[in-house]
Formats: sequence, C-alpha cells, structure tokens
Amino acid sequence: MRRFVLDTNVYIAADRDRAKADELIAFYQSFLPVTSLHAVVAQELLLGAITAARGSAIRAAYIAPFASRRRVLTPSFASWARSGEVIAELVRKRIITPGGFARSFLNDVVLAVSCREAGVTLVTDNTADFERIARVAPFECIPPWPLT
Repeated sequence: MRRFVLDTNVYIAADRDRAKADELIAFYQSFLPVTSLHAVVAQELLLGAITAARGSAIRAAYIAPFASRRRVLTPSFASWARSGEVIAELVRKRIITPGGFARSFLNDVVLAVSCREAGVTLVTDNTADFERIARVAPFECIPPWPLT
C-alpha cells in the first residue's frame, strides 16, 4: 500500500484556511494509518512558532500524534549526503545557480531524497521546487489530495 508524507505547506494551508483544514481531515480519515510526519516538516513548522503557545499548539496538532506512534521519518546519513550531491548536480546542470536558492530549498532536497529512500510519496503544493529536484533525483511527489 502507498505511504505518504505531507509537506510543510500542506499543514500551513490547513492552519490558515478552514476549507484546507477540512481537506486535511478528509485525507487523514482515509490515509492516516499510512501517513508519517517527516522530521524536516516538524522543524519547519516549529521554526514558525514564535510564541510558546504557538509551539505547543503545533506540537499538539501536528507533531505529537505521529511522534507518539513512532511514525516520524528522520533522514538517514545517506539521505543527508545524497542531498548535497543532488544540489551539486542541480548546479552542474544549471537547473539552479550557486547561492541562487532559498535555504528552504535545502530542506526540500533532504525531504525529497529521504522520501525516496523510505519509499513514501510526498504530498505537496510546492510542485515547482520538487519538479526541479526530481530532474536529477526522481521520487514520487503528488499535489494534494490523492485518492480522496
């Protein structure tokens, strides 16, 4: 059965828009048992929590349910190393320029290569960045919402 990881932008959209939250809930109703949280996504969600209350809310809503079930995907050393190779290859092939990308793109590369390594499908609205990554490191990436 297909397994999923949701990108940070999916959670942010759900947090900001009730309709998107309802879409996330509908997805969870069908696919929660085969969905994991990625450690990079947890980091990105928490770095936006500039108050203690906001951090607690993010942990309770998005992180704790996965952590308590030990369904957090953490990049391996091989994924971290591969992410550097992917970025170098993207520069060599002139898909990106050296220093011409946001720091968040580095996280996206780690996310992509570790999803591939784990055999999970990434669900994201950030198709532009992930399509660039897939040009040198193919992985399964789809827009919201699969099979709902």
